Amino acid sequence: MPLCFLDDSLWFPPVEEAEPDGLLAVGGDLSPQRLLLAYQNGIFPWYNEDEPPLWWSPDPRFVLFPDELNVSKSMRQLIRRNEFEFKTDAAFSEVIWNCSSVKRPDTDGTWISNEVIEAYNALHKKGYAHSAEAWQNGQLVGGLYGVLLDRVFFGESMFSLVSNASKFAFISWVELLKTKGIALIDCQVYTAHLESLGARMVSREIFIEMLKNNIEVSLRNE
Repeated sequence: MPLCFLDDSLWFPPVEEAEPDGLLAVGGDLSPQRLLLAYQNGIFPWYNEDEPPLWWSPDPRFVLFPDELNVSKSMRQLIRRNEFEFKTDAAFSEVIWNCSSVKRPDTDGTWISNEVIEAYNALHKKGYAHSAEAWQNGQLVGGLYGVLLDRVFFGESMFSLVSNASKFAFISWVELLKTKGIALIDCQVYTAHLESLGARMVSREIFIEMLKNNIEVSLRNE
């Protein structure tokens, strides 16, 4: 099936029409309305700065069920030592900036362009995008950001300036989400780091069904 090219209209093709690698559509924009519609339907943007927006819905999908969070003995000891302080939404802009700028050993660059930063800052101001942060001696040293829709959190990216800081932020965030009745954390695509914390693959069909059962918010006025 030919790849779908989006215009200014606010829509996406059915996720079943995605390419084998998960690529579903090209084009459109990163308006809050389009981003929220994408997440609600199991779609996320991921593209390089010199490309038009690329929209993905891979099959299978990498997810974490909060009750399956795996915290190693060493991380439990680190948490008990209170080496980090956990905060949420205290420095969202700084978190996403660090996610875009901190180099990772397994990547050549970043997909988090200025356009992406502006788009998620706008979602944060609307109350949908959130950051989970690790602080040490008054300094932000790690964290992650993503989008929260009802009982599903869609993780986007994380960074760490100090060993285990992002892992601490992630574990603390999941534990907090568990108290709020969150049913699912979308990790998008496989990483060994998140697999070690309990994330696993589910079929896209199961993932979409879980979104339907756990997202009830109305996005029409966004």
